Amino acid sequence: MQYSDPESFALGEQLLHRPNRSRRGSVSYFQVIWQAAAFTALAILSYWMISHFVLQTVQVVGPSMSPTLHNSDHYFLNRWLYHVHPPKRSDIVVVKDPTDGTFVVKRIIATPGESIVFRHGRVFVNGRELDEPYLTPGMHTFTDSKEDGELITCGKDQFFLLGDNRMNSADSRIYGPVPRQNILGMIVR
Repeated sequence: MQYSDPESFALGEQLLHRPNRSRRGSVSYFQVIWQAAAFTALAILSYWMISHFVLQTVQVVGPSMSPTLHNSDHYFLNRWLYHVHPPKRSDIVVVKDPTDGTFVVKRIIATPGESIVFRHGRVFVNGRELDEPYLTPGMHTFTDSKEDGELITCGKDQFFLLGDNRMNSADSRIYGPVPRQNILGMIVR
């Protein structure tokens, strides 16, 4: 190397003879394994936390929510939403079926303290006919009860749920109002 001035020469000599401080000992095999294990554990924990408490994918099984949701289609389940505010009428939710413990998708029709009456194939909540634009035109809602106009009231923390395909849905008409703890979250479309 050629240097034109003495300062450049001194700087060049320092750079050539400087000890390498970037390597402070080698990383051991144990440290690499430990870091990989810690990273994997954090990834699994993060996935578990998100899928159990925030957002999860679900698949609709059966025609009970047709025409709104279709058999075998996949949707997101927002599990966090109901920690912020309570479920409300018209929300489509995943619920643990009280009869057999399976998970099903239904629509909230009535919330705690509200009363439901089925009359002449129509649904009335708190004495007012429920506007249901999501139903197939001409779809009627009947119950197995021989008595038309039977009053059903949701208790504290109870919700009345129906499928949108009223002719092919096992819902609160069969098993009654569902407790809040059976509702997992709301479907996001």
